[in-house]
Amino acid sequence: MPGMGGQGGQGGTGETLVEERPRRRSVLIPTIIVLAVLVGGFVLFSGYFTDWLWFDSVGMTQVFTISIVTRLIMFAVFGSVMGIVVGLALWIAWRTRPTFQGMTPEQASLERYREALEPYRRRFAILISVALGVIAGLAASGEWGTFLLWRNATPFGIEDPQFGLDLSFFTFTLPFIQFLLAFGFATIFIALVAVVIVQYLYGGLRLQPKGDRASGAAQSQISLLIGLFVLLKAVAYWFDRFALDTKSQQLVAGFTGLKYTDVNAVLPALNILAAVAVLVSILFFINVFRRHWAIPVMGAILLVVTSVVAGMLYPLIVQQFQVRPSELVREQPYLERNINATRDAYDIADAEITDYPGTVAPPTATVLADSAGTLDAIRLLDPAVVSPTFNQLQQIRGYYSFNNTLDVDRYTLDDGKRGAIIAVREINLAGIPDGQRNWTNDRAVYTHGYGVVAAYDNTALNNGQPDFFESDIPSEGELDIEQPRVYFGELSPTYSIVGAPEGTPPVELDYPDDASPSGQKTNTYQGSGGVPMGSLFGRLLFATKFQDANILLSDLVNSESRILWDRGPLTRVEKVAPWLTLDQDPYPVVADGRITWVVDGYTLSNEYPYSSRVSLSEATSDSVSTRTLPSALLPRDQVNYVRNSVKATVDAYEGTVTLYAWDPSDPVLQTWMKAFPDVVQPADQMPEEIVQHVRYPQDLFKIQRAILSRYHVTDPVTFYNASDVWIVPNDPTVSPAEIFQPPYYLTLQMPGQEEPAFSLTTTFAPQRRQTLAAFMAVDSSPGESYGKMRVLQLPSNTTIPGPQQVQNNFESDPVVSSQLSLLRRGGSDVELGNLLSLPFNGGLLYVEPVYIRAAQDGYPLLRKVLVGYGENVALEDTLDVALAKVFGTSPDSTPAPTVDDELAQLEDEAAGGDPTPAPVEPPATTGDPTMDLAIAIAEAQSAYNDGQRALAQGDFAAYGVAQDRLKAALDAIAAAESQLSGGVPAEPEPVDEVQSEGTAA
Repeated sequence: MPGMGGQGGQGGTGETLVEERPRRRSVLIPTIIVLAVLVGGFVLFSGYFTDWLWFDSVGMTQVFTISIVTRLIMFAVFGSVMGIVVGLALWIAWRTRPTFQGMTPEQASLERYREALEPYRRRFAILISVALGVIAGLAASGEWGTFLLWRNATPFGIEDPQFGLDLSFFTFTLPFIQFLLAFGFATIFIALVAVVIVQYLYGGLRLQPKGDRASGAAQSQISLLIGLFVLLKAVAYWFDRFALDTKSQQLVAGFTGLKYTDVNAVLPALNILAAVAVLVSILFFINVFRRHWAIPVMGAILLVVTSVVAGMLYPLIVQQFQVRPSELVREQPYLERNINATRDAYDIADAEITDYPGTVAPPTATVLADSAGTLDAIRLLDPAVVSPTFNQLQQIRGYYSFNNTLDVDRYTLDDGKRGAIIAVREINLAGIPDGQRNWTNDRAVYTHGYGVVAAYDNTALNNGQPDFFESDIPSEGELDIEQPRVYFGELSPTYSIVGAPEGTPPVELDYPDDASPSGQKTNTYQGSGGVPMGSLFGRLLFATKFQDANILLSDLVNSESRILWDRGPLTRVEKVAPWLTLDQDPYPVVADGRITWVVDGYTLSNEYPYSSRVSLSEATSDSVSTRTLPSALLPRDQVNYVRNSVKATVDAYEGTVTLYAWDPSDPVLQTWMKAFPDVVQPADQMPEEIVQHVRYPQDLFKIQRAILSRYHVTDPVTFYNASDVWIVPNDPTVSPAEIFQPPYYLTLQMPGQEEPAFSLTTTFAPQRRQTLAAFMAVDSSPGESYGKMRVLQLPSNTTIPGPQQVQNNFESDPVVSSQLSLLRRGGSDVELGNLLSLPFNGGLLYVEPVYIRAAQDGYPLLRKVLVGYGENVALEDTLDVALAKVFGTSPDSTPAPTVDDELAQLEDEAAGGDPTPAPVEPPATTGDPTMDLAIAIAEAQSAYNDGQRALAQGDFAAYGVAQDRLKAALDAIAAAESQLSGGVPAEPEPVDEVQSEGTAA
């Protein structure tokens, strides 16, 4: 017995173990599922909650809550409608299924599926309804912007010429109605498919009839759904009438809106189709009770025939036999609508277009005096070229960097208002040596940039380097920067952790300091930017968000730590105002001792009646920048309405984002301001010091010039014939010249202006010609004249060369081409800067800086200036000498005279005076023998050519000056060659006072 008891005990234990194993498995799986749900839920929560914290840090939580709540409402409403309608259709179809299906082979085959489905029928129906509801809700939530526009629509105060409705109906209301119709069609169609499947599965519909092909319940359901579908189609036909206002047409390139055929054929056809569709839907509704398909089917055939005859054939006949024989006469009123609407939509209706003679003549002293403001302010530094130069001279350390394209601005300095090229010295983690790359350095040490660098835009040092008026670390110069640290910039790291309790040794690198024992100054962030995250929950939250365990484990994270992320100016403004499309060139401004980014924001629409569309990516891409599809709330590439309605600022130290209503009259802006209250401030609250640096945005200007190339014509006949179409010329300084020339910021004085103004400029060329068609400038200076658009239209038979032809003239001129060849043979690369166009003396003056870059690890230096005026071209060391040559005056030797000096010289010559030439200075040196040799060779060639020209004219004084320049250049050549060979500079042979024509320079 004891043995039996022992065996029984052992057997009992074994049975217990066997029972526990399945039980453990059954507990393990639910535990894993619960843990997965908790982890997934926390990850989802961390994403949304950290976003809310980010919006709270910039004081814009209403943007987050309104967008989330609106999307949730859209998801819930439309998802519920889809789920309920489909679920109800499935339930009714099942409840009304036939009780006896008959034993045909078809039904016998389906019986197996019915038996297999029956245990899961209810769950399957719920799953389908919920899944379709979720999909529909997600799709609808993506239209939350369309909903907000409809919900907060603001009238334009302008009536559509065809229907007499305010334009807000087409811009705000009609898109939401079209969305509702599309959703209704999708819902009814899916419900119809669900009913057909269920009725077929349960015998309500039969392919192999034994009796009726469809049960009475199936016929009623299908008739009801088809009737609803056709009724929706009637509503769609009615609103399609209004959609013709924004329909792109083939009348002329870019035409949008109704044409003669639309008004006289398509509109009546849509009215007829809407009426027929209502009638047909009534027939289907009657069939719900009568269940006789002959009449509804005849009605459906009538609808199809009507759509073919009235909707297709009749408009085709009208177009072919009424419009085409006299198209211009028929379409002229509609062309006028398109022209007027397009000019209004792109804000070019007030562009001042004046005739410009396009003549070229030597300027008089009076002309030079009147143009001194323009000539003295010609920008020579190309912001797209000199970034490597700024990096070489002002980068200080490899972990700092400047943007590839710098910015143009103007500042009031001790010597007055001056044009400037400005750049922010930002932190660049890619510049840290690989051996020093680690989490601590990337996230807690290298956290910010330092200061700005600014140079005069119209001059350079003798060695070709920019003439900086703000530079170095710590910042030195005339801008009085009190807070130079840049925690929020275009090149900022993905995220940084900053801040520490008072008294804690700082760990952030502030700037390099050779006088410090450690070789650097350190700093602790004291600003209010970013989000506090020092608690354990905060660490866990952001470790989850950035999937970085170091945030949770690092000792550098303390109770006062703050985390900075989404730091780019464009990113921050886009998050705060998702309804804006942003200009792709934010620019820095030094104001009130701080560095502030300024970002231009656009309100767009693609539903402005009669306005022609333009592609954002095509119109705004040029040789300097390329735009991709915007990632805004309503991403669109095709637009037909644009306003620069908002200017935003981002503080570079604290990341504060402020939006200002720059164009408060814009109805689109007013609509968004209703949807997101207290986000945009009045423009008069922008600090005055920042207002002084506001400029006209480039992307808007590019769009407007693309439209103006056709819509400068207001006469419908000329517009229809396309006899006066302009094009934006390609940039001739890039190879191949197959992309638009960018617009340029210049300080110039247009005809009719009392004084020079900071302006954004461009040129136009005629189709299929390389001459100039027009020059356009828009005033970018703050004040009443801001945004004033002036266009100088040249005669159609002008011989004024356009940019491409001017560049060809430069390259084909024997003297210029020989000097450029010498420069290129000197072991250096020649880099051409922007080709600037300026109206001057009834013609156009072209200026192009020429940079020389050492072939290996070099950076561009401004060494020459190309100038073209009419057929005259010159390549000289300084702008003043080149201007004097092309204007027909006698240039002085280096250093070149200013415009005031030239005026004085002209007055002396008029009075019979004999100006004394200035002493000759040797060619400037750069410290690079290869580059010095190239510069000296070019100077020798230039001096020799000038001497031969003076000798031919009998001007022996000028010839003597040229010989002195030649001697100095030969001395420089000998010195450079000696340095290259490692020897002592040789004494050059003396140069005779008068050289024969064949003597080599």
